Amino acid sequence: MIISDKIYGKTKITSPVLIDLIKSKPMQRLKKIAQHGVPNDYYHFKGGNRFEHCLGVMFLLRKLGASEEEQVAGLLHDVSHTAFSHVIDWVVGTGKTEDYQDKHHEEIIKSPEISKILKQYRISVQRIASYHHYFPLLEKDVPHLCADRIDYSLREFSLTIAKRCFQMLTVHDGQVVFKNRKSALTFSQNYLKRQMVHWGGYEAVVRYAILAKILKKGLRNKVISMQDFLKEDAYIINKLIGSKDEETLEMLNILKKKSLKNLPKGRVVAHKKFRYVDPLFLKNGVLFRLSNVNKEFKKELEAARKENNQGIRLPILAG
Repeated sequence: MIISDKIYGKTKITSPVLIDLIKSKPMQRLKKIAQHGVPNDYYHFKGGNRFEHCLGVMFLLRKLGASEEEQVAGLLHDVSHTAFSHVIDWVVGTGKTEDYQDKHHEEIIKSPEISKILKQYRISVQRIASYHHYFPLLEKDVPHLCADRIDYSLREFSLTIAKRCFQMLTVHDGQVVFKNRKSALTFSQNYLKRQMVHWGGYEAVVRYAILAKILKKGLRNKVISMQDFLKEDAYIINKLIGSKDEETLEMLNILKKKSLKNLPKGRVVAHKKFRYVDPLFLKNGVLFRLSNVNKEFKKELEAARKENNQGIRLPILAG
């Protein structure tokens, strides 16, 4: 199997377990799950899907020298995402944590199709289900780098910057670090910019809130069920449209606008998860933390955190 990726180039996959998993229905389903949570037709710009990101994480892990087992964990790390990805967190709780998918990961990994493939190739189902504990290149707590965090951000950087950052990654003492201070700063500032203008920005927060409101109403009125979230984005959208509920249709049409900044503001303030990195980099074989040697970046980070903590004042419609 040969797969081309805009960041990592062409990758030849010969591992039978990886090929079987890629072809599996749970993985193929991710092609129809928007990476940004809100489907492209209702978002302010077009993005990729969870399948592309999962492949990217696997490619990155491979290029960092990860074991086949860790590559498997990387490929499957988002297979438990529901329709609309992290929007589900706004439906069942709060968007500040975005951990619904993590809490349900084990049951999806233990589902018949995936567990059967893993067992066939003698790969521990439990280790893959609990990947946070076993695979530090794949997953690491903030502010560290990890393949998951790196890939989803590189996909939003300009292609030139993304490739440059990727080429400057290395593994030192079992963790992902940058080869020098300059590349660490370039990545971190671009990551922080995505947090400010996208992930924690007005348009994303408001669209999450509106879509969550639509979905909660659909659940209350039994137009959709929680079981439906195990299907694809379009499946639920079509059921909502088919309900012909006027308020639902109106809100969906509003989401199709490329800017929601003119919507009348209400009093409700929403908070989205604050995403940031403060990576380690190498200098003469010694590791340094970026914020410890770059005070300006430390100030930028603190300012961004403070702004995020203030939250986003939602439109009346979304409150």
